[in-house]
Amino acid sequence: MIAASVWVFALPSAAALGQDAPAETPPPVVAAEQITPQRITADDLRPHVEFLADPARGGRPGGRADAAAEYLAAHFQSLGLEPVFEASPAAAPGNAPADGDGGAGGKSFFQTIAGPDGGPFGRNVAALLPGSDPAAKAEVVMIGAHYDHLGVRGGVLYPGADDNASGTAMLMEAAERLADDAKQGDGPRRSVLFVAFDLEERMLFGSRWFAAHPPAVLTGGQDDATMRQLKAVFVADMIGRSLGDLDLPTVFVMGSEHAPHLKSVLDRVGTPEGLEAARLGIDLIGTRSDYGPFRDRDIPFLFFSTGEHKDYHRPTDTPENLNVEKAARVASLILAITVTTANDAEAPVWEANPSPDLDEARAVNRITGLLLERAASPENPTGRRFGTMQKVTLAQTKSVTEGVLERGVMTEKERSWLVRLSQVLLLSVF
Repeated sequence: MIAASVWVFALPSAAALGQDAPAETPPPVVAAEQITPQRITADDLRPHVEFLADPARGGRPGGRADAAAEYLAAHFQSLGLEPVFEASPAAAPGNAPADGDGGAGGKSFFQTIAGPDGGPFGRNVAALLPGSDPAAKAEVVMIGAHYDHLGVRGGVLYPGADDNASGTAMLMEAAERLADDAKQGDGPRRSVLFVAFDLEERMLFGSRWFAAHPPAVLTGGQDDATMRQLKAVFVADMIGRSLGDLDLPTVFVMGSEHAPHLKSVLDRVGTPEGLEAARLGIDLIGTRSDYGPFRDRDIPFLFFSTGEHKDYHRPTDTPENLNVEKAARVASLILAITVTTANDAEAPVWEANPSPDLDEARAVNRITGLLLERAASPENPTGRRFGTMQKVTLAQTKSVTEGVLERGVMTEKERSWLVRLSQVLLLSVF
């Protein structure tokens, strides 16, 4: 996940927002009533995370992550998935699996990303599971995650276990489950495209390149970059920890405000036991990962993340610090959402101007409450991070969000303030 930009604002009072703070605390964020069966386990994810975050991978630096890219391509090929990119002129059909080129029609699992000098700068890796319904297979649902990380800087290795070996492991296991379903005659109606992006840590260069040079399966064979066949995008980045190391069994799901259909999918599939999903608007965090180029093209999307933590972009982001069980629950949720979306009668449609959502107030209220508890605890070793103004901001936020929840409605003015506050919290607290 790339770093946030800086925002500064003046905190308004509850009175300025036209409300009084209530005495009651609203109920916490809760999972949907239905329970999604957990089809991906910690034991499934762990080998992928350990391979990708192993010191031998050198921190998977963007543009030099050859071993990781070939690992992904070999996995996709072993599942019988189809390559989607045009093979390089030097590649011949029938190359070894690790080469990633060849196969039907001279296709490749690799998309070369050109650098400023025109030479190769990195590689995206992608594979397709064709849909089972002849009438719907031209439409595509995409799962994406970036596989690069920071590499070695100043002689120090940055393993990137959570960022983003966790999301990449999800991608690989979701592909395996769906490929197995297809072999049993229970494949999804729509086609599913699995994409591992390179160069996310370099201003989303890999996903930006992909969106500007999409494979033909997304353009419907048209000679342009309009991804008319792409109906939904699901991106995972950092899914194995907890926001600010708080005691939260939560994954944040962002983007559903722009696609009411995906909001209904979230409600229908529920969450695996031990996990809760908190919906947030994507503008609360801005452009932080590879959903950006697709959001900018009005393609319905969901972004999944458990949030930043003390090991974010540090050498201590190692496999032993990853909550692999939580990552597996999130992976199972993403898989269930993908299957449901790929099988639904109607495809998601973009909504440009969504209304404020009370789920956002619930999530922010819960987070600020936990942060205030941490700040007040003499046993908390990180309590020193909260200055007086931070505590005042957190308390005011909790009070205002409680008022919103008690009234059961959030105004545009309140939501605008909530967006600015959330961006500041990302910088000053987490």
